[in-house]
This record gives sequence, structure tokens and C-alpha cells, in this order.
Amino acid sequence: QVQLVESGGGLVQAGGSLTLSCAASGRTFSTYAMGWFRQAPGQERELVAAISWGGSRNTCADTVRGRFTISRDNAKNTVDLQMSSLKPEDTAVYYCAAVRSIGVITTPSEYRYWGQGTQVTVSS
Repeated sequence: QVQLVESGGGLVQAGGSLTLSCAASGRTFSTYAMGWFRQAPGQERELVAAISWGGSRNTCADTVRGRFTISRDNAKNTVDLQMSSLKPEDTAVYYCAAVRSIGVITTPSEYRYWGQGTQVTVSS
């Protein structure tokens, strides 16, 4: 069982930056692939970025490439999403997710554990 708690969301102006953090419970965090997803009102949940259990591999959506960076610290049981050059279209609830896997998992349905989400609002 893994419990995930996101933090760091908020209101920011376009062009600004935010860093989201996800804290995971449990002693086996390093065996879980992690992902950040987002969901805007009326839209499906979509991948933002994902990272492998060791942190050596990651991927991100084309819409955030070059602006967002995913990283993890297995000693602290955390995975972060650094967001810069934010745009109004980045406004959404951002979710952290985990699944026991050695790969980089990009599909929401493959994730087993989810956080409660944190709101990110980018004003124009």
C-alpha cells in the first residue's frame, strides 16, 4: 500500500514557475514508477511526466517539454514536478500516481495508487 500526498499547487501568473511535490509513504518507494497527470474541467486525465523507479529514465508530454521537469529522491520518498514558463492552458488539478514497475509508465489506467490532487491555476 502506498499513500501519496501532493503539495505546491496554487495561483501563478503566466510565465511564472511552481514546483509540485509528491510525498509517498512506505519503505519500497524505490520500486515504484511514478507519474504526474493533470485534469482540466471537462477533459480527460492526461500524462504530464513520468519517471522510472531509479530515476534514470523519464518522459513528458509534448505540451510541457522544455518547460516541466520531473525528478525523484528515493531517499526522501518524494517526486517533484518543476514547472516553468507556465501558461493559462496548464491550469488543472495535478495528480501524482504510483505503480510497482521497472518501466516508465505513461497510461493512467496502469497506475495503481493516486494522490488527492493539487490545483494549479495560471492567470493570463
